[in-house]
Amino acid sequence: MSRPAKQVHLAAHFPGVNNTTVWSDPQAGSHIDFASFVHFARTAERARFDFLFLAEGLRLREQNDQIYDLDVVGRPDTFTVLAALAAVTERLGLAGTINSTFNEPYEVARQFASLDHLSAGRAGWNVVTSWDAFTGENFRRGGFLQQEHRYRRARNFLRATWRLFDSWRGDEIVADQDRGVFLADPQAGSFAHQDPDFDITGRFNVPRSPQGRPVILQAGDSEEGREFAASSADAIFSRHATLTEGQRFYSDVKGRLARYGRTYDQLLILPAATFVLGDTDAEAQELAHEVRLQQVSGQTAIRFLEQLWNRDLSGYDPDGPLPEIDPDTGENTIARGRASVRMYRDPIATARQWREQAAAKNLSIRELIIEVTGRQSFVGAPATVAAAIDELVQADASDGFILVPHVTPGGLDGFADTVVPILQERGVFRTDYEGESLRDHLGLAPVVLSERAFAVPS
Repeated sequence: MSRPAKQVHLAAHFPGVNNTTVWSDPQAGSHIDFASFVHFARTAERARFDFLFLAEGLRLREQNDQIYDLDVVGRPDTFTVLAALAAVTERLGLAGTINSTFNEPYEVARQFASLDHLSAGRAGWNVVTSWDAFTGENFRRGGFLQQEHRYRRARNFLRATWRLFDSWRGDEIVADQDRGVFLADPQAGSFAHQDPDFDITGRFNVPRSPQGRPVILQAGDSEEGREFAASSADAIFSRHATLTEGQRFYSDVKGRLARYGRTYDQLLILPAATFVLGDTDAEAQELAHEVRLQQVSGQTAIRFLEQLWNRDLSGYDPDGPLPEIDPDTGENTIARGRASVRMYRDPIATARQWREQAAAKNLSIRELIIEVTGRQSFVGAPATVAAAIDELVQADASDGFILVPHVTPGGLDGFADTVVPILQERGVFRTDYEGESLRDHLGLAPVVLSERAFAVPS
């Protein structure tokens, strides 16, 4: 017997802090004006998306010891923006990236508990680590952490915040009718947490929030990242979105859940995806080509190539062939502090693949970078895009998608107006919110406190 059709989950990523945004487009607006965030959030809510997602950049762009401005950088503080959006939306989930390398558990737990209260249970946390010395210089610890230490700290960070969230069990506040105040049980908020990274003891001063804890998202793709997601995350922000790669990633990560006592429905796989719409498929394909040319300028292509080659390639012509010299596999000199966490685990093998790909298609540096840096992109008329999204979800290549429009703040409007209605007609996307919280939107069970509630699996 065939299974019922899966429901598609959709989220909207406010672009920026990356090279996906075509900020030179005449329709592009501010990435700091609150009106841009409001427009984007209200569009996502009008389309009944699960949540809005904010990335966070803790540094300006740097390479070769120089700041560069080839893409949008910087953004107002995540918590400030999300708290403000809670006041102008009603149901939309509000998820933000908050770093576990350069923050402290108490302050992050307090901020998320507050956001969950302010939004009536709509908070989500994308837990990330940072891996370069340039970012570290902005913080008192400075430097950077080796990959194994970064993920150990992230796991311990999450353990500590869970203990803080769970220090209020939900029934400790009693109303004093005579004085019109609320009194807490003497033990409410008491916590003690010790591990190799944190030694904290005290009283957490924010009562238990509507969700108990924020929805946890994670975006790592390494072996450590996949284990971290399988043990602790509610959703994973994946880059594997094509049918074959998506199914392989989906099966791999969900196959790890059982060892942590979890089931398939307790972790959603949500790849990032761009989209370009047109009245016809051909028109959309033509527009998509123009978009990629604007996203990857000649200078941007050289910057990407340098990240693999680990060399200064500023003298190379982006419209010319790849360098004949091999990548430098030694200490990383392109971006300080990244030697142990290079983006490419085998630079020589990757360079060989790129050369073969460029030779087979007669591609210049820029043309190759456009191909190898492209993420899943839905291109076509609205009906074509809706069908492609639905087919990938039904084939277990994902549970839905986090959409990244290339224009802010109006880039999501066309999708909301044309693609969403078709998904609704297909019966795979909600026509209205059925619950109040972000956990409700994602189909996740409520957080239930028990003796195991404090234990985040290793």
